[in-house]
Amino acid sequence: MDILYLLIPVSLVLVVGITAAFLWSIKSGQFEDLEGPAHQILMDDDTPKHKKVSEE
Repeated sequence: MDILYLLIPVSLVLVVGITAAFLWSIKSGQFEDLEGPAHQILMDDDTPKHKKVSEE
């Protein structure tokens, strides 16, 4: 029975922490575009991002 005095506050702290992390992720826009990255990886982009520097 004494373990409940420890487990209940620990579980409440975890609930508050998880809720705070979830609300932060909503406010920072983590769930704005769920399908965009999945379609972006399928796009074929053959152009290089930067030019290689040749040593002379």
